Amino acid sequence: MRPFRSIALLVAAVPALAFAQGASPARPPAAPGPDATAPASPSPAEPPERQRTERDAPAVPQSLPEAAPATPSAPAVTGEDDADSAPAAQAPAATAPTDAPVLDTGEAPRTTDAQQQRLVNGAPLYNPNVNVHIVQKKRFADEGKHELVLYPGVVQVNGKFTNHVGTGLNYVYHLQENFALQVGGQYNWYSDESDFNLELIDKVREQAQAASSLLLQWGAYAGVEVTPLYGKFAFFNNSLAQFSVVLSGGAGIGKTRHLIRPEVANEVEGQTFQVPARFGDTGNKFLGEVGGGFRVQFGEHYALRLEVRDLIYTARVDKVDGCNLADFEALEAARAANQPFDGLSLSGSCKVAKFDGVDPKTKKNYREDIILGRDLVAEPSSDVLNNVSFYAGFSVLF
Repeated sequence: MRPFRSIALLVAAVPALAFAQGASPARPPAAPGPDATAPASPSPAEPPERQRTERDAPAVPQSLPEAAPATPSAPAVTGEDDADSAPAAQAPAATAPTDAPVLDTGEAPRTTDAQQQRLVNGAPLYNPNVNVHIVQKKRFADEGKHELVLYPGVVQVNGKFTNHVGTGLNYVYHLQENFALQVGGQYNWYSDESDFNLELIDKVREQAQAASSLLLQWGAYAGVEVTPLYGKFAFFNNSLAQFSVVLSGGAGIGKTRHLIRPEVANEVEGQTFQVPARFGDTGNKFLGEVGGGFRVQFGEHYALRLEVRDLIYTARVDKVDGCNLADFEALEAARAANQPFDGLSLSGSCKVAKFDGVDPKTKKNYREDIILGRDLVAEPSSDVLNNVSFYAGFSVLF
């Protein structure tokens, strides 16, 4: 009977053992170590109930073979019925980013850290000379602001026959960030013939044509101003200034004059008097303005401006002090006959008083200037003059 009972128990235990093995996850067989022991196999004599509820602990090797240097590993995953740890996975080695700088000279990078080798807008972070790595927004917006510009010094730079020095004032209203309206003007408190032209008059009694040596007394214009380019720069490594390239254009009117007689010495009754230069009014002319330059803004309300502008004006001299050629002919005939000018038939614009009388200070007889005025209009000339000047000033924004 005993052999039959053992066979019956074995037959009953085989299905239970197969069910338990199908319910538990498969495990890879553990590599045997030098001191590892094989787990004990369940005895077929044990009842099935014990095999379902109690399982032997997995064998732990007492010593492990020499392993590679430790690397971060993934956390072990445990199941409800399985206390074994998942095999550790090695993390991939850190590699340099795709935008790391490449040195063509064969020089080794100054750092091996991948984060520091990363490029930020083309500038390596490890570079100690790079303080600003990104392009920031414009610090101060111009849209809707008013700007009052004063140019204390306006100096002509292309003076061949004329010299001009003056002061300018502009008002700019910024309709948009890069577009503005402007109204401006300037007064030339010094406007005279160039030294070259005065030397011609003094030595050879010749001078440039009247249209080529016309002097601009003042000008007023209105137009637009555009800002196609702007940026910023740093100075002393801790301060930023905002700059912009400005282009302007406009049209207006300007008042002109021409030299009739340079400064001379007048001798009367044994006394010598210095007679200042005599200029004649040549009327108002059409004026155009084009220019460009830089505006450097410090803070929100103040800026410096450096510009070059060309004032273009038409130059036709056919009248001096309102008198045309016919007027000068009549005045010269009366002067030669020592007659008064009251009964002469002259144009309404002719300012006769400019060519009549004697200066009480210098004893200069103004009638002597009639022939000089007649020579200016005897051969009317026309030209387009370019008065190119350098403008240096500052502005206030509000």
